[in-house]
Amino acid sequence: MLSGKDRRDLLAAAALVLLVAVAVVVGFVLRANGVPIFAGAAPLFGEWLPHLGPGTAPAVLLAILVVWQGPRLADRLPWRGLLAAGYLTAVAWTLALATVDGWQRGLATRLTTSDEYLHEVGGIADIGAMIAGFAGRILDFQPDSWTTHVSGHPPGALLVYVLLDRIGLGGGAWAGIVTILIGGLVVIAVPVTVRALADADAARRMLPFVVLLPGFVWFGVSADGLFAGVTACGIGLLALGGFWRSLGGGLLLGFGLFLSYGLVLLAPLALAVLIVGRGRLLPAATGVLAVTGAFALAGFWWLDGYHLVVERYYQGIATARPYAYWVWANLAALALATGPALAAGIRRAATERRRGITILVAAALLAVLAADLSGLSKAEVERIWLPFAVWLSAGTALLPRGSRRWWLAAQAVTALAVNHLVLTNW
Repeated sequence: MLSGKDRRDLLAAAALVLLVAVAVVVGFVLRANGVPIFAGAAPLFGEWLPHLGPGTAPAVLLAILVVWQGPRLADRLPWRGLLAAGYLTAVAWTLALATVDGWQRGLATRLTTSDEYLHEVGGIADIGAMIAGFAGRILDFQPDSWTTHVSGHPPGALLVYVLLDRIGLGGGAWAGIVTILIGGLVVIAVPVTVRALADADAARRMLPFVVLLPGFVWFGVSADGLFAGVTACGIGLLALGGFWRSLGGGLLLGFGLFLSYGLVLLAPLALAVLIVGRGRLLPAATGVLAVTGAFALAGFWWLDGYHLVVERYYQGIATARPYAYWVWANLAALALATGPALAAGIRRAATERRRGITILVAAALLAVLAADLSGLSKAEVERIWLPFAVWLSAGTALLPRGSRRWWLAAQAVTALAVNHLVLTNW
């Protein structure tokens, strides 16, 4: 028989499902009436296209194995062995989900389209000149304007793929694989942070939920998954504490600022981890300032880029996309990337008040709320908000042991349904 808490968990998940259903129906009606929402499978950015692919069978098999054995292994494996197993499973899960769309369409060409980073890589002969002249090419309608994704981010994102090309890992396949490998580090960094701020048992309980996060549909191979991996590792190092780890965490979070402007919203989460955990503020701040100073000396000032990117944002389809729809439909898109288990976990974090877990979830929600209300995230947040979404998974540590497999199954079904019903753009 269900307890009162279990019933409230189900109500939280049901509210999430209702939100998604309403967003789908309203999106369909708006599109039918010619309202320019620019999302064929609203609230997701993609097109309705039921399909199977070579990744279907591996994805289903991995999902079954994690649901069946994940909780047991999470309880019994040695900690480092558990982290390694979780990471490898998440990478395999992401590759399987990506190749549901086929190797070329799902992975090898995702980062090579005319809107993406690799479109610009071949034209970068001088990295220093690229950084120094980056801001001058942000605005649209110029002969040398950057492509959509390059212009919408600081130069660090393009720099990553230029450097990969320089070391011999050029082309879409290598870029996609490296993006997945870095993004998968969230499966290590988030549980490590929960262990440092709460306890080892909580970290073990929530790890399978990070592995089966539906957001891995977009980790393979959206650069936002890479951003999530980098910044999660930065926060994880802050949680572990000590001078050198705090410095390393600051360097990674500082570089995160030059991967995506929106990652500045992780600042409250980073500060909360420093306060609750064993991190040191001075070396962490030194790391952030060192990266910021290095880019400034190279010729790119973050604030200049940010103001120009806001102007560029309103040169495109963002002007037409209705805020009145996306300000709440964004949350439905996020719900599909996080899954019903996270709704139950968030409810538990809000009511049971486990200090470390509640702080992580609250800080991530604050980042989402700020991004949503800003109007600078109208649609596509299922990938854009991945660096925030991974921290919402901390709340799943509070789900009761007896229901963990059911919630994991709900996560797997969400990811598989989205990936097989919608051809996502990213």
